[in-house]
Amino acid sequence: MDFLSWWRLLSLWCLTGLLFFHGFCYSQQVPNYTFVHEARGAPPVSYYDYIIIGGGTAGCPLAATLSRDFDVLLIERGGSPYGDQNITNLDSFGNSLADTSPTSASQRFISEDGVINARARVLGGGSCLNAGFYTRASPKYVADAGWDGTLVNASYEWVERAVAFEPRLRQWQSAVRDGLVEAGVVPNNGFTYDHVYGTKVGGSIFDRNGHRHTAADLLRYADPKRLTVLLHATLHQILFTTNKGKPRPKANGVVFQDSAGVRHRAYLKSGSENEIILSAGALGSPQILMLNGIGPAQHLRSLGIHVLVHQPMVGQGISDNPMNAIYVPSPLPVENSLVQIVGITRFGSFIEAISGNNFIAATTGTTRRDFGMFSPQTGQLSIVPPKQRTPEAIAQAVEMMRRLDDAAFQGGFFVEKIIGPLSTGHLALRNRDPTDNPSVTFNYFAEPEDLRRCVEGIRTIERVIESRAFSRFRFPFISIGELKNITANFPVNLRPRHGNDSTSLEQYCKDTVMTIWHYHGGCQVGRVVDKEYRVIGVDALRVVDGSTFNYSPGTNPQATVMMLGRYVCVAFLELSLFVFVCLFFGFDCLGWVV
Repeated sequence: MDFLSWWRLLSLWCLTGLLFFHGFCYSQQVPNYTFVHEARGAPPVSYYDYIIIGGGTAGCPLAATLSRDFDVLLIERGGSPYGDQNITNLDSFGNSLADTSPTSASQRFISEDGVINARARVLGGGSCLNAGFYTRASPKYVADAGWDGTLVNASYEWVERAVAFEPRLRQWQSAVRDGLVEAGVVPNNGFTYDHVYGTKVGGSIFDRNGHRHTAADLLRYADPKRLTVLLHATLHQILFTTNKGKPRPKANGVVFQDSAGVRHRAYLKSGSENEIILSAGALGSPQILMLNGIGPAQHLRSLGIHVLVHQPMVGQGISDNPMNAIYVPSPLPVENSLVQIVGITRFGSFIEAISGNNFIAATTGTTRRDFGMFSPQTGQLSIVPPKQRTPEAIAQAVEMMRRLDDAAFQGGFFVEKIIGPLSTGHLALRNRDPTDNPSVTFNYFAEPEDLRRCVEGIRTIERVIESRAFSRFRFPFISIGELKNITANFPVNLRPRHGNDSTSLEQYCKDTVMTIWHYHGGCQVGRVVDKEYRVIGVDALRVVDGSTFNYSPGTNPQATVMMLGRYVCVAFLELSLFVFVCLFFGFDCLGWVV
C-alpha cells in the first residue's frame, strides 16, 4: 500500500469515528455566522489568500471549502437571506420576485426579447429565489464537461447533506406524477437525485416544514476563523499588476463600495497560488469582466473603458432555457407545492408543475393575491401598447386580480422547459455602472429544434391534463384550447399576442415564452476560461459559476452550480493533503467546529 492510499484509509477511519459523535445535523434556526459582517465595518485595506466576488450558488461553497485551508474574503452585493420570510417560507414564493424595491433580493431585468427575468441580489444567490428543485446533472453532462465523476459525486453529496430533502408528495403532485406516466413519460423512477429518463420525484431545498435551505447554509462548513463575508459590498474594480517580462496582467486585489458609498481595498497576500474568483452569475461575471477591461475591445472603447485584454467571447453564447406553461383551474382544493415531479422526455423537454395558494400570498397587513411568476407584479401587461405599460396599468391589473373569486386561484401550472437550448444570444454593457443591468438578448427559438421541442412538450402537457389520473383536478367542460387561451392572456412577457395562440402550438410557444431563471453562458469554458476555469489572457483570476456552462445541466442547474463551487476547490486549487483526502471521501474536515 503506497503512502497516499494508507493516508486516505487512516483519514477515513478517523473521520468516521469523529463524525459518529459530532454528526452533520444542521439547525433550521438562523445560523450564528460570526464571520458575516456589513461591508461598512470593513477596514480600509485588508489582505487574503483568496477573494471571491459574489456570494451566490457557487460562491458560498467555494468560500466554505477554501476557508478550511486559506484566509478567504467573500464579498456579496446583497444582504442576508436569514430572517426574510419571503425567502425562507415556501408559501411566500413569488413575493421576492414581485418585489422591485432597491433592497429586494431579486433584481429585475427585461431581456431584449421582451421576457421579464430576475437576477439574485442576496447571500445564497438564486437558491434564495427559485422553486427549490434539486437534481443532479446527467453522467453524460459530467463526462462532456471533463469532470472527474468520483469527485463530482462526492461534491454533490457534500451539498446534499446540508440543503437537499425528499419532498412529501400530496394529492395534486401525485396526480401529476401518475398523469405523466399515463402520458408515456416512462418509467416511473420514484425518488432520486439522478438525471434519468422518465418520471421521477426529485429533491428539494425546501424541507418538509416548507423552510428553504440555500447555498448560504453551506457556509456552516466554513472555518469561521479564516473566512470573512461582507454584505452590501459592491465591486467597483478589480486591480491588476503587470510585471516586466510578463506581459499578462495579474489580478492582485479589488476595490469595493459599502452601502454608505465608502470604498475599501482588499489585496491578495503574496503567494503564487493566491487568486481572485468571480462567482457573480451568468449576468454578473461577464459584466464585471467587461467593466474591468476584459472583453470585446471595440465595445469597451465605445464606453470609454480601458482595454486590458481583448477577449471577444466575453458575453457571447449566453442562453436562457425557455419556459412555457398551461394553467389548469381545479374544482378541488389543491396543496401548496412547488416543483417536486419532473418528466424527463427523450425528445428534449422537461415537464414540471406547481400548485396551490402560493398564488394568494400574504403580505404585511394585507392580502396580496396573484399568480406568482405569472402576475402583473412579476411580469407586465403585454396586451397594451408599450407606452401604456405604466405602473398605473399594472396597478389596475392587480386590482382586477384582487377582485377575483378565490376559485380562480385554485389550481396549478404545468410548465415545460427545453433541454439546452441550442439558441444562443449575447450580453453587452449599457453603461459603466456596476449596479445596472447589462443588455441581454437570448434569441428564444432562433433554432428550429428548440421550437420543435417546445411543441412536443406542450403536447405532452395536454396528454397529462387529459389523463385519467389527473381528471379530478380539472373541469371537464373547459377544453385544452380554452386553457391555452386563459394562459395566453396572462401578462407574462412584453411580446405581442396573436389570434391563433390556441390553435398553433408554434405560435403559442413564441408568444407565451417565459424564463425559468436558468440562464447561463457568457464566460464559457474554452472560449473565455480554460478547463480549470482560469480567465484566458490574465493570471490569478478565475470564473466559477453558471456563466461557464455551454448548456444548462439537468432539469435545474442549482445542484450542479453548488457542486461546481466545491469541485473546483477539490480538483484545481492548492488544498493541503489532509483537506484533499477529506474532500475525496466526501467528508467535511473538522466540520463539527461550526
